[in-house]
Amino acid sequence: MVATAAASSFFPVPSPSGDKASKFGIVSASLGGIKTKSASSGALQVNTNSQAPPKINGPPVGLAASVETLKNEDVVSSPAPRTFINQLPDWSMLLAAITTMFLAAEKQWMMLDWKPKRPDMLIDPFGIGRIVQDGLVFRQNFSIRSYEIGADRTASIETLMNHLQETALNHVKTAGLLGDGFGATPEMSKRNLIWVVTRMQILVDRYPTWGDVVQVDTWVSASGKNGMRRDWLVRDAKTGETLTRASSVWVMMNKVTRRLSKIPEEVRGEIEPYFLTSDPVVNEDSRKLPKIDDNTADYICESLTPRWNDLDVNQHVNNVKYIGWILESAPPPIMESHELAAISLEYRRECGRDSVLQSLTAVSDTGIGNLGNPGEVEFQHLLRFEEGAEIVRGRTEWRPKHADNFGIMGQIPAESA
Repeated sequence: MVATAAASSFFPVPSPSGDKASKFGIVSASLGGIKTKSASSGALQVNTNSQAPPKINGPPVGLAASVETLKNEDVVSSPAPRTFINQLPDWSMLLAAITTMFLAAEKQWMMLDWKPKRPDMLIDPFGIGRIVQDGLVFRQNFSIRSYEIGADRTASIETLMNHLQETALNHVKTAGLLGDGFGATPEMSKRNLIWVVTRMQILVDRYPTWGDVVQVDTWVSASGKNGMRRDWLVRDAKTGETLTRASSVWVMMNKVTRRLSKIPEEVRGEIEPYFLTSDPVVNEDSRKLPKIDDNTADYICESLTPRWNDLDVNQHVNNVKYIGWILESAPPPIMESHELAAISLEYRRECGRDSVLQSLTAVSDTGIGNLGNPGEVEFQHLLRFEEGAEIVRGRTEWRPKHADNFGIMGQIPAESA
């Protein structure tokens, strides 16, 4: 039957009438096979040697079998003839594939075009910042990350110090004054001059926590004939609450000779257009930082050594690292129950990679300034080389954790829109 169907697709089906059969050819069937012969002598002949079964579902197959019976059997056992329609692809599978590709592309586009639903998340915490207030103040936002918080779930003082340093460098870069050195201007780079900090004061009203976004403003002013003052103001980017105030004094040092230098006129011409005339954001503490030694110190931590990662590009220990070393000798019970409210640092020498340091801490007998509130503690600090030369003198003020922030300190320059 399969051969019959195949043959019928190439040759016309014989008509039951005798005339038409003699015209197109004679179809004969026997138990030995099927033979198709054309009426013309040169016609194509197709022979099949396969042996047909004697019976197909009943009666023998032969010339006596009715055509209708063979047709009915073909409907049951033979596949449908191949036509143009049933050779087309499965449109349902093609539509499903197109839909899957469209949904995947739409998901990717939504991820690229994602916008947060919370208004406080619209602030870009990763931007380099921008110049504001007539081109004299630089502003940058920072997101407090999980690795920047301590055991009490708030940002550490080192984290805040790193934010201050980063904004200072980005300020110079955004203003177009960054040369080859670490924060040095082009004229400073020509003369192998770098900036070094001599004094730093920081007041912390409240420490941010994980997920907070802080807004840091910084600007520079003149400090004497050969110095520059840099101030910072740190706010909560969402509420505008003041978190931290900081003020510092910087001078120039020759990178080769490691000696302090005056500000050349060429360098002064670069930086003076960016000076903001304002009072320090932190009023200078006029109290002298006393010298402490082995006899006056209450706590001593020895054998502190810088690591390679503690050095900056100017090949000396970064000033932020000094704070960590100073706090190494602070009494642990105070650090567990109190938080650092203020710190004053006076830098005297730089520190290199091969140095061995000692950290000394003495408990102060006086109150904190004029406040004298119970529960608050003050320490005197000294970081020195093992042979005795001083590196940093410091004073820290501590308040009980979760206490109310103490009053507003210092003045800040007015902010323009």
